[in-house]
Amino acid sequence: MSFQVKGWQLNIGIRVDLSTLLHIIEAIGILSFACSGFIEARRKDMDIVGVFTVAFITAFGGGTLRDLLLDRRPLFWVEHHEYTLMVFIVALVATPILPHLRSGLSEKIIVIADAVGLGVFSVGGTSLALAAEMPVFVCVMMGVITGIFGGVLRDVICNEIPLVFRRGHLYATCSFAGCWTFLLCDWLLPHTLAVGAGVFVTCALRYLSIRFDLKLPG
Repeated sequence: MSFQVKGWQLNIGIRVDLSTLLHIIEAIGILSFACSGFIEARRKDMDIVGVFTVAFITAFGGGTLRDLLLDRRPLFWVEHHEYTLMVFIVALVATPILPHLRSGLSEKIIVIADAVGLGVFSVGGTSLALAAEMPVFVCVMMGVITGIFGGVLRDVICNEIPLVFRRGHLYATCSFAGCWTFLLCDWLLPHTLAVGAGVFVTCALRYLSIRFDLKLPG
């Protein structure tokens, strides 16, 4: 009897740790996409309202569309309102700093932040769709939508052709591969390792596509 109680307590502890880890990963994705929104807004010479708006839409656009398609209520940024507050505070701090960044450094920050956000949100969207018992391919598409749609909205608001629609370095393809990696690993490995593998593959492919100028055929 005592063994069962200890085992039950151990299981509860693991669940709490996993939940905390997933929240941390989600927060990292939000901050990463928000950073790319900050820099893009400042390049367009927007004020604090514009910076926050672009960052907010970039950070929450993909997850909002995912929640609407999966009929999840409340929306994830409403349920976890601290995410919205976090982006608002970072916007206040970052706005006076961003104009002083060198253009080359800004480009590197956007690439890194966008790759991390793409990986985290792609895997997160796939995981939520899997938990909702969606078909496997639908889970992957939900992950891709979650990963890319915030960036699409960011580029549209900033009057740019969305990055995912340009014939440039691999982007949505990286998300697609990362989502499949997560699903395959989730059948073989613990969930946290599967999440890490999916995020890593997405980010690594994005880096390699830029490093070696990899593009889809026209």
